Amino acid sequence: MNFDLSEDQARIRDTVREFAEKEIAPGVAERERDEVFPREIVARLGEMGILGMMVPEQHGGAGLDALSYILAVEELARVCASVAVIMSVNNSVFCYPVWKFGSDRQKSEVLSEVASGQKLGAYALTEPQSGSDAANQRTRATRDGDGYVLEGAKSWITNAGEAGWYLVMAMTDPTKGTHGITGFLVSADDPGVRVGAPETKMGLRASKTAAVYLEGVRLPEWRRLGEEGQGFPIAMATLDHSRIGIAAQGIGIARACYEASVEYAQTRQTFGRKIAEHEAIAFQIADMKVQIEAASWLTYRAAVRSDAPGVRFSKESSMAKVFATEMANTVAARAVQIFGGYGYSREYPVERYYRDARVTTIYEGTSEIQRIVISKNILAGR
Repeated sequence: MNFDLSEDQARIRDTVREFAEKEIAPGVAERERDEVFPREIVARLGEMGILGMMVPEQHGGAGLDALSYILAVEELARVCASVAVIMSVNNSVFCYPVWKFGSDRQKSEVLSEVASGQKLGAYALTEPQSGSDAANQRTRATRDGDGYVLEGAKSWITNAGEAGWYLVMAMTDPTKGTHGITGFLVSADDPGVRVGAPETKMGLRASKTAAVYLEGVRLPEWRRLGEEGQGFPIAMATLDHSRIGIAAQGIGIARACYEASVEYAQTRQTFGRKIAEHEAIAFQIADMKVQIEAASWLTYRAAVRSDAPGVRFSKESSMAKVFATEMANTVAARAVQIFGGYGYSREYPVERYYRDARVTTIYEGTSEIQRIVISKNILAGR
């Protein structure tokens, strides 16, 4: 197996890294503190082709492979996890399913706008009573002539209020359980679409998260994604892929923690020596590096496997997600410990990294859900 990046992959990584350091890093602490959505930065990402990286060029995207996308997420998260999740949601839980399951008209009229960065996309699966229990949907899509009427509420929707398009999962036949869920493409401009107040979050404060209310939203039939009842398989396939992006986000946050810790340990002195010279600190830094490298290869392998035609990668994506995100939380906690009292202060960024890392084991499927997916695949012989 060749572990080297191609010239194109390395170039994309370096380009995103340079952009993140020069254009995103300035002002990141202030944007996070004040909960300011980075619209100008997101617009620039669209111009760079970073908002639809895996979508073919004829549909407004960059036509790149999954590993290039993962490298970009990682570099963005290393500087600003909020920007990383905005970009990841647009790519993986909106563009990806519309590209894979959408009709020609949907790709022409909707996907091209979102992949090119003209509009943002969002994914509306979670509801107040159904997070990991995705089958417990109460949002309804009722047939009405040659279209549908949607009624319900979605919660914890990333990019809500900023997105121009939402991929909404709704029940078309509640008697069929998961087989009664169907996906729909809903425009923010559709009458009856209302966005609630932004959530006040522990981390990722510059990204918008809010409830989305659907009140008598009428949609033409062409806005249905796939066939009736195909929503749950589409949702699961989407999450399989998006979890690799969350793993990359965890790696990026962990790398930021590690780099900050190395720099601090080589300057801070205690008992007449740099703290890096104390084994208690040096060993923690060594463990950080080992864990980051291990998570990286799990994640890169899952990304490469996701591009292989007809190859299942549910187990690999869940393995990458659970390991990388739990690793990010461990590394962030170590970083705060290395910084001591300063790590608990906003004077240093490890406090922010610690808060941003926490949600990665929760969204896109909790760590507990990942272990269910992994164990089921193992016991099924996959």
